[in-house]
Amino acid sequence: MPSRRYTPTHGDAGLQPERTELAWGRTTMSMTIAAVVFLRWMPHHGWFVGTLVATSIVTAMAIGSTRKRRFHRAIHGINQEAITPATTSIAALSASVVVLAGLGIFTVLLLPLHP
Repeated sequence: MPSRRYTPTHGDAGLQPERTELAWGRTTMSMTIAAVVFLRWMPHHGWFVGTLVATSIVTAMAIGSTRKRRFHRAIHGINQEAITPATTSIAALSASVVVLAGLGIFTVLLLPLHP
């Protein structure tokens, strides 16, 4: 018999934890796609683009590895009627996006183009 994973339940008719989980999944996919787009810059801007790719991939992996924990925490918060926002996750993602934006601007405006 296959093993069944335990998924906690909640009484939220709007399915907010599930919607939030899907949003984090889309963010993970967006960071992965950004890394692929940055790879296209490699022939034009050189090895420095690897920092953008690495930052995007590390961010996507961090989001992906903590999604289940955030989901269970949200369900527990709904059941206890004491949910708190995931400020650390949101702050870390925001910082990553700011770093990526800064690196991208630096790459496009200040790095010389390779022939």
